Amino acid sequence: MTTGSTEKVNGARALIKCLEEEGVDTIFGYPGGQIIPFYNELYDSNLRHILVRHEQAAAHAADGYARATGKTGVCVSTSGPGATNLVTGIATAYMDSVPIVALTGQVPTFLIGNDAFQEADITGITQPITKHNYLVQDANELPRIVKEAFHIASTGRPGPVLIDLPKDVQNAEIDFYYPDKVELRGYKPTYKGNTQQIKRAAEEIANSCMPIIYAGGGVISSNASAELVELAETISAPVTTTLLGIGSIPTEHPLYVGMLGMHGSKYANYAVQESDLIIAVGARFDDRVTGKLESFAPNARVIHIDVDPAEISKNVKVHIPIVGDAKQILKSLNKYIRCCNSGAWLEKIDHWKKEYPLSYSQVSPDVIMPQFVIEQISEACRDAIIVTEVGQHQMWAAQFFKYKKPRTFITSGGLGTMGYGFPAAIGAKVGRPDKTVINIAGDGSFQMNSQELATAVQNDIPVVSVILNNGYLGMVRQWQELFYDRRYSHTFIKGSVDFVKLAEAYGALGLRAEKPSEVRPAIEEAVNSGRPAVVEVIVECEANVYPMVPAGAAINEILDPEGHADTPCAMPDLRAATADRVLDLEEH
Repeated sequence: MTTGSTEKVNGARALIKCLEEEGVDTIFGYPGGQIIPFYNELYDSNLRHILVRHEQAAAHAADGYARATGKTGVCVSTSGPGATNLVTGIATAYMDSVPIVALTGQVPTFLIGNDAFQEADITGITQPITKHNYLVQDANELPRIVKEAFHIASTGRPGPVLIDLPKDVQNAEIDFYYPDKVELRGYKPTYKGNTQQIKRAAEEIANSCMPIIYAGGGVISSNASAELVELAETISAPVTTTLLGIGSIPTEHPLYVGMLGMHGSKYANYAVQESDLIIAVGARFDDRVTGKLESFAPNARVIHIDVDPAEISKNVKVHIPIVGDAKQILKSLNKYIRCCNSGAWLEKIDHWKKEYPLSYSQVSPDVIMPQFVIEQISEACRDAIIVTEVGQHQMWAAQFFKYKKPRTFITSGGLGTMGYGFPAAIGAKVGRPDKTVINIAGDGSFQMNSQELATAVQNDIPVVSVILNNGYLGMVRQWQELFYDRRYSHTFIKGSVDFVKLAEAYGALGLRAEKPSEVRPAIEEAVNSGRPAVVEVIVECEANVYPMVPAGAAINEILDPEGHADTPCAMPDLRAATADRVLDLEEH
């Protein structure tokens, strides 16, 4: 089946028409020799093209656009080095399940395999980091391939798809058509969860006295936040999130216990370890969450809701698996559950919250603590989209900013990509021009893609980057301090760049704060300027991220700011309180 009448166009024009059929409004890219036919057709197109200054930034911008909007992001590059420069961004999207379609130019089909100028086997290179990829060898197949690519990228567990486009394919003339549906015999994602498994889950919840909901990025990608909050409020269960799950429940909700794992809150980690039931939704039990696997939640049974069956029981044994879309399954589950008597459990967690709050010490009145900067951003820009680079500042942004809605915290989780934040923030702002977008960066990470200041200025994209300048590669320095006797091997970068002058050189606004009293005015001036802006904040150079679970330790073996292992205070055992709380499913 096809839509519309056919017309004769070349492959490059056909690709433009395919993108228009998919509702694409913006693409991020960088031209080159083997993708010139596409760019020639783009000249007469209504598609918005954002010219980045490095192909890696194109992939990150498409990623940020996708996370902020929920739509599929699109990036484009030429062959060879242009295509390989996309690899880090594609891998970032793959690890975090972000839907993007990457378009790469390729040498003509008759030169493939001859080591031609700027030839690279990009489909082979990206096979492990894409959901699927295509090398188009017949221009007549292009419409079908594009339709499939967008379908694969955005359905099931989202992820990147790459289409490699030889130059002669772009130039070949075809009778254009666009399919109205996709038929992929081997790709049929499950969306509706098994009803019997959902009923089993409801019964398990009814029999639990210390449940905890563990929410991941899948809750946000499936737009299931409302259903998640309904479940939590109905059963009065605390909610903890992964780094990518932040925003799936408002951080000031009384049932939210914060992020768990290596730099999670103590009370989240203690709650997981003490729980008798983990309700995992759209999360994958990665190593930063579980810590020492054999010690993870030793007394808990596990319900795991995930669209990807390969994730279930991959790391942690699951007792009740439910494969399908988080939103659909939570809707069904909420029909079977009812309020639980978990008052004693919540009281215990409230005690931990008061005993072990997220906090930091002020070194001196004139020193800016990095956590203070995040608090000031949170107070000044309550409804902003926060994007981060990777490092200490990323963890502080996760801990101290108050998030109200999903898709307002955008960061590289699985791959941990330095240089991600600024181009991703550009993509987020392009996708959500109505929102204030702030990139929280470290002085190390920002320099990975600082050339994108030119992109922001040329395209009038008013992203604000707040750089927490501590003069170090901070997270590596922290590990060197705690585990390598303060042997700061090649992590000191203080004075390597004047960020204010750098911003001004590109035509952006540059500001600096060196005292606590200067932080809030600088942030507000940058946001209110309506221009691309950089705010350099000189922060305490040896501030560390706490709490911290050392690598290989159990998640309740937590270092305090003095570097000593901490343990939870003794509280009553609640496991004996559930004998009479079995839900009669036939009544609901």
